[in-house]
Amino acid sequence: MPTPRTTGPAPRADTGPAVARSPRADVRETHTAVLFFLGDRVYKLKKPVGLGFVDFTTPAARRRGCEREVALNRRFAPDVYLGIAEVRCPGAFPGAFAGGPADGDAGGSGEPEPLVVMRRMPAERRLADMVRRGADVEDPLRAVARLLAARHADAPRGPDVAREGTRDALAGRWEASFAEVRDLADEIAPPDGLAETERLVRRYLRGREVLFQTRIRQGRVVDGHGDLLAEDVFCLDDGPRVLDCLEFDDRLRHVDGLDDAAFLAMDLERLGAPDAAAFFLARYSEYSGDPAPPSLWHHYVAYRAFVRAKVSLIQATQGAPDAAQRAQRLVTAALHHLRASAVRLVLVGGLPGRGKSTLSGALADRLGVTLLSSDRLRKELAGVPVEQPSAAPYGEGLYTPEWTRATYAALLDRAAALLSSGESVVLDASWTDPEQREAARRVAERTSADLVALHCRTSGDVAAFRLANRPRGTSDAGPEVAAVMEAREPPWTEAVSVDTGGPLQAAVDRALAAVRPYGTGRAPAFRRPYMEPD
Repeated sequence: MPTPRTTGPAPRADTGPAVARSPRADVRETHTAVLFFLGDRVYKLKKPVGLGFVDFTTPAARRRGCEREVALNRRFAPDVYLGIAEVRCPGAFPGAFAGGPADGDAGGSGEPEPLVVMRRMPAERRLADMVRRGADVEDPLRAVARLLAARHADAPRGPDVAREGTRDALAGRWEASFAEVRDLADEIAPPDGLAETERLVRRYLRGREVLFQTRIRQGRVVDGHGDLLAEDVFCLDDGPRVLDCLEFDDRLRHVDGLDDAAFLAMDLERLGAPDAAAFFLARYSEYSGDPAPPSLWHHYVAYRAFVRAKVSLIQATQGAPDAAQRAQRLVTAALHHLRASAVRLVLVGGLPGRGKSTLSGALADRLGVTLLSSDRLRKELAGVPVEQPSAAPYGEGLYTPEWTRATYAALLDRAAALLSSGESVVLDASWTDPEQREAARRVAERTSADLVALHCRTSGDVAAFRLANRPRGTSDAGPEVAAVMEAREPPWTEAVSVDTGGPLQAAVDRALAAVRPYGTGRAPAFRRPYMEPD
């Protein structure tokens, strides 16, 4: 290989020892480039190919691609991307790497050919290899999350960038992937779970326009990395280096910052490290100050997994071994995350003394979701301190039909705002009025949320004991009010009955089985880190 020399508008590279003096260079190929590993340097040559998504068929296009690659990747690894070099090799270069010179290529004319010059990274510090050998990667992942959050904080923004973060733009990318997978059906059987994947994606996006509008308003859509794989992350003593940013299509790099981070989380899961994936996303959320709901974390990880599955399916049609199996595993992973991302409105109801408030609190804590209580909201609306008793006979005081209707209306209004923002909600109230249950159903339908109704039951003796011994405060219903309500309670056939007379854990398990009928699957539990308010 001839000795490279630096040239062009990019900063000049220190190319190190002359390549010609080295007896041998390791060579690797991708579909768009050839990489030469020589000493402490890597030289990356763009192939003269036109693949639809990228066009490197002319020397000028290849030079622009090299310059773009160096400029963009210096954001994440400034001391790795050293600059641009040139080689001259009359006759056979670079056409030899693509079956002959492409149209418009200098081919054998000896015209200078640009190369990206990089500092060589130590292979043993590659994040993917560290994960595979079971190394502790918490500190490296913490550093990567901090670096990514910092780069997102100062990343370019603007209307063109924000446009790619809308709900409709994301939906369009999903639909394009679905169409590409369906188009492969004549060559390879579609993966199991495809229909459910499509249904869950569309349902989530249909009810979440407010969430995506808020993300854009908060400046969460950035010019990011776009292709964050563990193979391209190197964990050095003085901090991580993140390589191989996606440079050939700006739109694919214009993403929600959480979407960018989810790419690496998906890859960590693929490598068999789901706890590391959850840890990384939590640290990114902390360092970026991102309050995104866990449902969006799951949705973006699912999106990244499905895109990788699509690539594997394409490789399967080209005869790549085990590609179809990889695709199926990735679609299954996407499906687990989509099930976990489903936004839910959970009604926990029942007569006084039946344990609904206790179950509601425990359930919301286990799920990591918002809990809204009618008892608390009723007093808030009345301007009464929550712990101040306000007992009254049935249908009087704060418990007139008018106060009750206003309370339930406010409860559902707040729930609707949270559901539209991707937050699941548990609503603690009696839910003895069929009209209020129907109003809740309409809210769930309007926000594309899954409605789950839980009816707390226990024996009369247990309920009487609870009512007689609980302190007065948030809940004001006593034995007399409970007796009137029991006499008037209509059937609630669509609700799942939960016995709260035994251990709390048994009741929570019964409720969780109704809320999450698929269980947790293999999707890790995503929880936002606690962040102090400003």
